[in-house]
Amino acid sequence: MMKMQTNHRPYPLPIRPWIMTQTWNDVFFIHWPVDFDDIRDKVPKPLYIDTFNGRAWIGIVPFHITDFKVRDIFSIPFSSAFPEINVRTYVTYNNKPGVYFFSLDAGHWMASVAARTAARLPYFFSKIDVAKKNGIITYKSSRQDTNRLDGEFEGSFSSDHTTYKSEKGSLDEWLTERYCFYTTYRNKLYRCDIHHEKWELQKAEGEILTNTLVSSQGITLPDDKPVFHYASRKKALIWPLIQVRK
Repeated sequence: MMKMQTNHRPYPLPIRPWIMTQTWNDVFFIHWPVDFDDIRDKVPKPLYIDTFNGRAWIGIVPFHITDFKVRDIFSIPFSSAFPEINVRTYVTYNNKPGVYFFSLDAGHWMASVAARTAARLPYFFSKIDVAKKNGIITYKSSRQDTNRLDGEFEGSFSSDHTTYKSEKGSLDEWLTERYCFYTTYRNKLYRCDIHHEKWELQKAEGEILTNTLVSSQGITLPDDKPVFHYASRKKALIWPLIQVRK
């Protein structure tokens, strides 16, 4: 069982048992500041859009999942390993900061369907290629779902290999240390709790060649260079969805 180090969390672990684990690999956090008003109508009203120094943030996070297991049972055969790219912003509800996903692209059809149904999240099936060469990691994704939002992404990224943990109150911490996500279904609000040890981050850089994941949501990113972070590997525990607002 994963060692429960919890002093870095902003609120305690849930009392109820977690139900699954995942390991996240070659995680790149790519972030842009945006105006609060630009995304207010894109996020369900019960959620308050979180800000840092007065700005909201949009993140694109490509990574690949391994060791996707149900607690004490087995690896899930059809989805134990696959790449994913999510588009997200940051929100709070009842003083619990978390993530709100605009979209999640998964490189396995059955995994995307199962996650869309079980987690009530906007998952899409995409062809996602992940390549590593000479210290550069490339993610290339093309959405395969028909009659769904356009979504293409391609970028190449690298890191400086020096790890650090974010300082309390820093932008690094604010962007990466999130321990739940929120979603809605039939006008009801749900939360899914997550736990992992604090990220061992690396400074990173990259080049984005194609990105319609955000514009397909009706959101325009600024021309500013994004803020990059990288983490090589992190095991996470995941709890079942709970309804937090009728």
